[in-house]
Amino acid sequence: MNMQQYEWQGTAQRASAAELDAGLRQHMLRVYNYMGLGLVLTGLVAYLVASTPAIYIPIFTSPLKWVVMLAPLAFVFFLSFRIHAVSASTAQMVFWAFCGVMGLSMASIFLVFTGTSIARTFMITAVMFGAMSLYGYTTKADLSRFGAFLMMGLVGIIIASIVNIFLGSTAIQFIVSVAGVLIFTGLTAWDTQRIKEEYAEHYDSESLNKMAVMGALSLYLNFINMFQLLLSLTGSREE
Repeated sequence: MNMQQYEWQGTAQRASAAELDAGLRQHMLRVYNYMGLGLVLTGLVAYLVASTPAIYIPIFTSPLKWVVMLAPLAFVFFLSFRIHAVSASTAQMVFWAFCGVMGLSMASIFLVFTGTSIARTFMITAVMFGAMSLYGYTTKADLSRFGAFLMMGLVGIIIASIVNIFLGSTAIQFIVSVAGVLIFTGLTAWDTQRIKEEYAEHYDSESLNKMAVMGALSLYLNFINMFQLLLSLTGSREE
């Protein structure tokens, strides 16, 4: 192989790498756009419901509140188990519906906490999320080895939260909130790296769009849970 062939191969490899990087940046931007718009939709629905007594009184003063609180789980399970069987457009519609229902279930925070503490906690969450997501995207360390521990921790806080519904212990709630913030902070970095590494240039646009929806769902859930747990720790309640 002569020098000209080496130079041609090197040029081709650099061009391929540049194309891959451009495609990855576009994919990650799509993920963050979906997530960001989902948060906006959730916030708008939550604020609208909390500002309308004719909507929130029938919901939060009746067993209907359990339906509203548990409904988002149905959307998460649907996307998790049916994402390969639906089109990208259907996946997007389900994601938007999920974000809207989450807004309905989160309307109560505007009734319990002051607007100032909600805004402050949202900004703190955004900074923490942004820093950890940036770390997950740029780090050369392999975060996959932490995935199993983070998932086990997640299962642990879910079980503890369910048990505490019946116990009503403030000490357990405090421990769950602190542990939950740490776990979802770690999951943000881990999920970001996982989303980045799952991207491949050879995927078709339909598959990439569905991957973007699932990536946005993962990061959205991390953000929302981190926000709610921080709010329970630092939020000022309405008097």
